[in-house]
Amino acid sequence: MSLNKINRRSFLKSSALVGGGLLLEMTIPASVLAEELGTLVGSKELNVFVQIASDGQITIYSHTPEMGQGIKTSLPMIIAEEMGAKWEDVQVIDAPLDDKFGQQGAGGSRSVSRNFNLMRQMGASAREMLLGAASEAMEVSKQDLEAKESTVIHKSGQSLTFGELAARAVRQPVPDPEQLSYKDPRSYTIIGTSIGGVDNLVIATGRSQFGIDADVPGMKYASYTRCPKVGGFAVSFNAAEIKKMPGVLDAFILQPDDSSGKSQSGFLNGLAVLRGGVAIVGEDTWSVFEAKRQLKVKWDESKASIDDWDQMIRDARELAKNDGADIKLDNPEVTAALANKDNKTIEAFYQFPYVAHVCMEPMNCTADFRAGKNGNPDTLEVWVPSQFPGQVKEVAKNMLGVEAENTKVNGTRMGGGFGRRAVHDFAAEAMAISKHVGAPIKLTWTRTDDIHGDFFRVGGFENMKGAIDKNGKLVGLDQHYIGFTKGGERPVIGSGLRGNELTMSVMPNTRVSQSLMEIKTPCGAWRAPGSNTNAFVEQSFIHELATLAGRDHLEFLIELMGERRWVADGNINAINTGRAIDVIKLAAEKAGWGRTMPKGTGLGLSFYFCHAAHIAEVAEVSVDANRNFQVKKVTVAVDVGPIINMSGALHQLQGSVIDGLSTMAMQQITLEKGVVQENNFDAYEVLRIAQTPEVDVHFIQSDNQPTGLGEPALPPLAAAVTNAIFAATGERIRSMPLSNVGFTLV
Repeated sequence: MSLNKINRRSFLKSSALVGGGLLLEMTIPASVLAEELGTLVGSKELNVFVQIASDGQITIYSHTPEMGQGIKTSLPMIIAEEMGAKWEDVQVIDAPLDDKFGQQGAGGSRSVSRNFNLMRQMGASAREMLLGAASEAMEVSKQDLEAKESTVIHKSGQSLTFGELAARAVRQPVPDPEQLSYKDPRSYTIIGTSIGGVDNLVIATGRSQFGIDADVPGMKYASYTRCPKVGGFAVSFNAAEIKKMPGVLDAFILQPDDSSGKSQSGFLNGLAVLRGGVAIVGEDTWSVFEAKRQLKVKWDESKASIDDWDQMIRDARELAKNDGADIKLDNPEVTAALANKDNKTIEAFYQFPYVAHVCMEPMNCTADFRAGKNGNPDTLEVWVPSQFPGQVKEVAKNMLGVEAENTKVNGTRMGGGFGRRAVHDFAAEAMAISKHVGAPIKLTWTRTDDIHGDFFRVGGFENMKGAIDKNGKLVGLDQHYIGFTKGGERPVIGSGLRGNELTMSVMPNTRVSQSLMEIKTPCGAWRAPGSNTNAFVEQSFIHELATLAGRDHLEFLIELMGERRWVADGNINAINTGRAIDVIKLAAEKAGWGRTMPKGTGLGLSFYFCHAAHIAEVAEVSVDANRNFQVKKVTVAVDVGPIINMSGALHQLQGSVIDGLSTMAMQQITLEKGVVQENNFDAYEVLRIAQTPEVDVHFIQSDNQPTGLGEPALPPLAAAVTNAIFAATGERIRSMPLSNVGFTLV
């Protein structure tokens, strides 16, 4: 992230490329900064993020959508630290969707890294204004003052509280960002501590307002049914029967609308088009869901998807017989090494399925479209759980013609996101239904809607070949990635290789190619896109190579890292092999690598680099004679730079491991001729509490730029578990989920 000079005549711009390809920009115009950074006499606003009341209460706005990642707590902690505030004096509230806060979005595990410098600046600016106010009030030198514990203290012992200084502080000049000083990390009293989430109590007591809790006067309730096959649309339905059902007010067909999906962001599938279907509107959600069960629709499927997983497997195996059409990294020596009869060689075909997001809160949106009268423009108000609520205005403009200034978006807390709530097909449906009926409506998806209508984590395949010489050294690795595309121009999100994989950036003697197959199935960001599957293949195959070489996996993996270095000098988004080696060694040490294990129990090691995070994991797994396996413990070692909130960081990592285990053990989306076969949690299982392992986390707190945390801990998990199963049983697993190959998580 780069920060440009900020003052009354300039603007702040910070940008970061979010995993999946979204470019986020935060731009605060000069006019806003001049106004908001303390020039309004009598105002309690020190800047756009900070308010101080005369009673000493400090209000800090959280501008990033919260979906359980803890960002509503951690970003204000940075501001409070630099201010010298006492955390007990701080209240955190959600910022409204407003340009003065810049881009308000959450994705790609970049919220902290993208905002770290900005939050420090906001806190330091507030501190300088408080110090200036105290200097005037006490008639002392500013250099002799210190801000701590919500108090400005002079070296003589004289002090004034932040509340006592608030009115005077807002009359201070706006600090020049180039002249700001920042606290020495050794003096931190808030950053690096464990602070419970600011919303924990209201969540635990059921008072937190999620999107599904929206309640608008005069609101009606709606369901929406799409064609089971992507690309199909409704021709007719049993309208008379449905409209007679109790509680039903109306039922009608909506035609597809491609205009809703136009986006300037280029992210995912744009904003997601409105798919054709049947809307049912009623007096309550129960009534429309009951009517939905009786719905009989004639679909036009002439141009609909016929994607079929079994056929994909057959096609991929044919493609695997040859090199990929797209050579990502060429190396003629690899072919020679694989053909050398003096070398030990191995070939392995890996596959991983499509999976769904299954957020606990299903997709929902409340929309109130009001047609303009007497020459006034149309208006729209929306209540939506969204990772990027600002994009909802794009949908409204594209589909309904409502200008951004006439659309009010109320971003709510999300009951899970994981990338799914970065696209707004469900919001488009709610808006279209509201316009049709001329009333506010709340659209709620069923669990089946949620699974069938997802933007899935893409499935895929990799064919791996390796050669080991007589000295146990890797002398050749050939990687052929077989993924998917829509339109043939580029891989869908999460598919393909991006160049930061170990095989392409670090490992010697490698050759990499890629093939893409055409699909219509919607795919989207799913917790560490691409990394969540590539890590399974890469780290499993490295273990296969170590086994072929007859060498210890830990030793072999560290050797592949080579000398300690930045792969791209100083580039935070490139792997640092020294940091990688350190987390690998730490995870192995804390897990007791090399110790004698009981029969049927093994340790498995895995490392991965994604979202600029270096993370290693060791899984301890036991397997019985019936192939029931238990993950007893997962040891995690992490280097993501400084930790802001130790409590939040720990929970993020534990949650990632649990999510990764749930997915790799038993989850898949099966496509048969374009139709998703799984309907609910009976067929799409999630981890139970009794199946949850101990997760032992260890941090290396480096002084590098803070990086992603929530997503990067998931990718290494699958290979750590399957490598452990091999250690326990001698059986190699090359396919997820494990339930498909006869292993049951207990």
